Amino acid sequence: MRFDELDLEYDVLDALDAMQFVECTPIQEQAINVVLDGDDLIACAQTGTGKTAAYLLPIINNLARENDAPRDAIRCVVMVPTHELAQQIDRQLEGFSYYLPISSVAIHGGTDGKDFARQQRGLKMGADIVIATPGRLLAHMKMGYVNLSQVSVFVLDEADRMLDMGFYDDIFQIASKLPRDRQTLMFSATMPTKIQQLAKTIMHDPVEVKIAVSKPTEKIDQSKVVCYENQKTPILKFLFKHTFSKRVIVFASSKLKVKDLNRELRAAGWKTGEMHSDLDQPAREKVMNDFRAGRIDILVATDIVARGIDIDDIAMVVNYDVPHEAEDYVHRIGRTARANNDGKAVTFVSERDRRKFKYIENFLGYVVRSEDIPADFGKLPSYDSIEHDDDKPKRNSKNNHGRRDRPRRNQRTNDKPSANQSVDNEENKKSQKQRKRWHHRPKIKGDKGSE
Repeated sequence: MRFDELDLEYDVLDALDAMQFVECTPIQEQAINVVLDGDDLIACAQTGTGKTAAYLLPIINNLARENDAPRDAIRCVVMVPTHELAQQIDRQLEGFSYYLPISSVAIHGGTDGKDFARQQRGLKMGADIVIATPGRLLAHMKMGYVNLSQVSVFVLDEADRMLDMGFYDDIFQIASKLPRDRQTLMFSATMPTKIQQLAKTIMHDPVEVKIAVSKPTEKIDQSKVVCYENQKTPILKFLFKHTFSKRVIVFASSKLKVKDLNRELRAAGWKTGEMHSDLDQPAREKVMNDFRAGRIDILVATDIVARGIDIDDIAMVVNYDVPHEAEDYVHRIGRTARANNDGKAVTFVSERDRRKFKYIENFLGYVVRSEDIPADFGKLPSYDSIEHDDDKPKRNSKNNHGRRDRPRRNQRTNDKPSANQSVDNEENKKSQKQRKRWHHRPKIKGDKGSE
């Protein structure tokens, strides 16, 4: 379906035309009309399917039609889990509402005192749409100047991640301050029990839309490389030389590994940047801006950018480490093949992570193909056999209990000791007792044993 077939205002369609948005994605096609009609909505769709436009377009369309609210009113609240996502949605909103008098303010942490004051002024003056993280919005609400009595639409974006991050009580506290007759929209990549419980509590007879729940888009060319840990970096460099070395995100499991990998790749001549929780907000923004502008070709990151970062032209995603959960795998590789583009995703599976990746394949419902790697990198571990003998650590001639093989002290034998051996044993016992007694004798000043 085309956007101009929907019941959208001409000013909205003009903005979409200027942004070269022509065809709706499936989630947009099914969700926009529901939102335009004023119904509550639960939308479950994979990352990268255009969820943001699916709720922003009909919201600004409806707000533009209804001009009876006070000028200083807050008319819509969009809750998001991270400040990166809040900034991203605010930028998208500027484009969609370019020809409309729609105001917005992003409320999030990771900023300095000046930015907090800017947020404070925006909330006091009122805004058509407030895009906020739960903790920071509550901080402003506790100061007494946030009026939510005119809110007509409440949106929970990436609801599953907000609950994972512990915002369940914060969301309830914010929802309790909103009008009961509001419209509530919930967008989530997964639908666990906690999300369903939340929906029953804060929503009224919602329409449910489900699009390819938690499965990667077919436009992603997925592959795996089964290798040893020390083979990962050489193989990664090989991929950069023979596939893509620009517009690439490499996900690693820890910030320490991100720092080390970024340092090694930069020393090898690639233009790289790192993203992890040790960076403050200005540093994160600089890295992301450099990556968007092409000043950085390869971004090495933890899962801090696995969700909610809207960069449409990512050519390849590399999972340097297998993610902990199948959902994390979907969100990571969902950074590529966005906006109808093709993409590539490669996962390095070490000998310790084979079982974990087999679980991900079971979740996906198919076996991810193996990437062709030259024999120059040496022997690779087996993937088909989980418990492969060659992959087990050697015990250095120890027995099953971790002790080195040696005769036991009191091991019985069929041979009886001779008379001379018995006498020798008795003498040895006496000598051992004397040495033990001397060893444990308290040492006093002047005693030779203390020198």
